[in-house]
Amino acid sequence: MSHLCTAQRIGAQVSLPVRTEGNAVRASSLHSEEATGWKTALHCLALSALISIGNAADWPMHRGAPSLNGLASVPAPASAVLKWSFMSGKPVKGGVAIADSRVFFGDDGGVVHALELSTGKELWSFKTEAAIEATPLLLDGLCIIGSSDGFLYALDALSGEKKWQHKTEDKILGGANWAPSADGQSKLVLFGGYDFSLYALEAKTGLVVWKFATDNYINGTPAVTSNQEIIFGGCDALLHVVMAKDGKEVRQISADAYIPGSAATDGNMAYFGNHANQVYAFDVSNGNAKWKYRDRNFPFFSSPALGSDVVVIGGHDKRLHCIERETGAARWVFATRGKIDSSPVLCSDGGIVVGSEDGSLYCVELADGKERWRYEIGSAVSGSPAVVEKTVVIGAEDGGVYCVGEKE
Repeated sequence: MSHLCTAQRIGAQVSLPVRTEGNAVRASSLHSEEATGWKTALHCLALSALISIGNAADWPMHRGAPSLNGLASVPAPASAVLKWSFMSGKPVKGGVAIADSRVFFGDDGGVVHALELSTGKELWSFKTEAAIEATPLLLDGLCIIGSSDGFLYALDALSGEKKWQHKTEDKILGGANWAPSADGQSKLVLFGGYDFSLYALEAKTGLVVWKFATDNYINGTPAVTSNQEIIFGGCDALLHVVMAKDGKEVRQISADAYIPGSAATDGNMAYFGNHANQVYAFDVSNGNAKWKYRDRNFPFFSSPALGSDVVVIGGHDKRLHCIERETGAARWVFATRGKIDSSPVLCSDGGIVVGSEDGSLYCVELADGKERWRYEIGSAVSGSPAVVEKTVVIGAEDGGVYCVGEKE
């Protein structure tokens, strides 16, 4: 992912209008730091209560749901065989989205593609003017996606016809999210970009409802809680909490260093990694840190998946980290041979699916951090997987999109 933090604006304000089993390392060889000042403990939640993606046949946005919790309501495939592959011709660095038996993604050539899920056949394509790293948002028949050309596009998901576009002042690398409007009569599309701003647009028309300014680039996708709080960070090294109804900031929290990816939330807590080699857990209601985890001197560009009692995140140390949600202690780590910018998906049976820049797609067991299976793509994987029934779809830097699942 092309996340660099060099620019800064002062005085921002709100404006309204093949690895084998045995590469899991137990927590006894690791450590974590517990931050001071937190007031309440997070009660363990059932995994099923955290899942909010709706239709098990769909993965309609980055991380699967507005909370960005990275949970799939279906089991991970028991094994991995290639069902199909599609070669776009340019690197695929972002995630894919799936809705209504179609796969949607963008590539480094600036092209948005729609494929048939069952076969990988291309149904339509749409050309933008620069590279795409954002994961599409599928919402009410629209495929909504940002491009490095500075535009957010809303395309008809069936035909690829452009319905509207919104111009910003710089590139958009993160995927869009959505929330209900203040009156409940429409939906807001929420996204940030390299013009330092978070936007809320009316989903049907693309008209600006409000705009919130920060001090630096926004890299990831904003998370949305059940209370319609928007949680996001970026190169200003702050975690922002903004209300969806009006774009007013209710809290900002120091993150110690810039946030390359997206935060995940359960509504009470927010979890994210930063460039200072830390994973943080913050109480959204008061801004207090519950804990911070640090293992090695490598940053976290991945976004976490939230289990009932664990946080799972990939690191530039080439390892997948499983961290206790209550204490921030390490439970296990799983070693690959490349950096993990890919964001893991935790499936209902405890399988964790994630890609690595070593060119492989992995499924790791939540219980013990052991490998269930590995599928060798042969090219770096920095995007995040989409998981639906017995199927994983993921892009790679060789320009391919790969559909992997159980042998039928």
